[in-house]
Amino acid sequence: MATIFQVLNLLDAARLHYFMRRCRPDSITLMVTFVGERVEIDVFDDDHIEISRFRGDESIEGGMELLKDLIQREMADC
Repeated sequence: MATIFQVLNLLDAARLHYFMRRCRPDSITLMVTFVGERVEIDVFDDDHIEISRFRGDESIEGGMELLKDLIQREMADC
């Protein structure tokens, strides 16, 4: 069985919600959210996987001003 289907079956069996996206021609990215953690699973066409984990305490940090600051910072880096 292809790795992408093995990963999907694991996520489905655990009843985890995920999104799929394709940004590169050689991989599919699955974005899974756990409490306090977001996980990106990249499944490549050669069947290897790479996992990135982003951890946080999910605290509320701000509102519209924070959003504007983040966008401005991102645009300044371009």
